[in-house]
Amino acid sequence: MSRLQPLVNSLPNGVAPRLDQGLSALGVTISAEQREQLLGLLALLHKWNRAYNLTAVRDVEEMVSRHVLDSAAVAPYVHGPTLLDVGAGPGLPGLVLAIMKPELQVTLLDSNGKKVRFQRQAVMELALTNVTPTQARVEQFAGQHFDQVISRAFASLVDFVTLTRPLPATNGQWLAMKGPGADDELRDLPEGIELSERHLLNVPFETAERQLLILTPKGVE
Repeated sequence: MSRLQPLVNSLPNGVAPRLDQGLSALGVTISAEQREQLLGLLALLHKWNRAYNLTAVRDVEEMVSRHVLDSAAVAPYVHGPTLLDVGAGPGLPGLVLAIMKPELQVTLLDSNGKKVRFQRQAVMELALTNVTPTQARVEQFAGQHFDQVISRAFASLVDFVTLTRPLPATNGQWLAMKGPGADDELRDLPEGIELSERHLLNVPFETAERQLLILTPKGVE
């Protein structure tokens, strides 16, 4: 029995098939170890959420689509090799991307102590060697540059780009995961920043529109 198996066995019966079906719909192929890590992450999130209210999603089957598949949907556009997840909360999408892409070096940034404690616990229990949880406010986080800076639920586009302006490396990108209302936010982009790519995301089992906006400094492809 693998080290994670008792944790995975605590999940309701419908969770693993739902994850498998969703990843298949996304066209994602992962190893047995990665599958076990994603299921382990779901089990940990469900367990901690009962005590610490890390996410408003209470049902673990709903967590499959709302958290894991939603995060996995952006994987084709994440290449790093260094990735900063701003306002990561309990580690989404960063933990999912770190599991799916072991070659990434992922830094999770959040100011909420209990959420960062969960991140650290997940990194330890899932034996992830490519993730660095960091508790800090983004305004006070400096001194490092990342190939890509991603945000799933952190702030408006303007705040996201403005607060993280020093953090992308030269030729770096901002990846903003958004719902349907992003056009208004795009009109207010700060000077010198432009929309480079826009991708509609079809998240299995979800009906709400999801999209990924990739932003770059003007003149950078």
